[in-house]
Amino acid sequence: MRSLISAALIAIAMPVVGMAVPAAAEAPAAGGFSVETTDLGTLLDNPGAKAVLAKHMPGLIGNEQIQMARGMTLRQLQQFAGDAVTDEKLAAVQADLAKLPK
Repeated sequence: MRSLISAALIAIAMPVVGMAVPAAAEAPAAGGFSVETTDLGTLLDNPGAKAVLAKHMPGLIGNEQIQMARGMTLRQLQQFAGDAVTDEKLAAVQADLAKLPK
């Protein structure tokens, strides 16, 4: 799994032309975090959001190359690491992010 995530993070470091971002499946509450619109850097910089990621995707945040993906959302990252960032994991992350204080 670690090599899959590493490969995905290397792939996202390269320019991606014409990358489509799926429509938001669920809008977060005003001021909340979203797997659709909040970049990974923002999630990693917030202790509560980072704990949610650690709970659901420990291999992702434990990867030493994660810094290359800070400007991407989790939904965008899913295009490159679909096995590690599944729809089910994104739904679980979103549910826990919605519980964090605004």
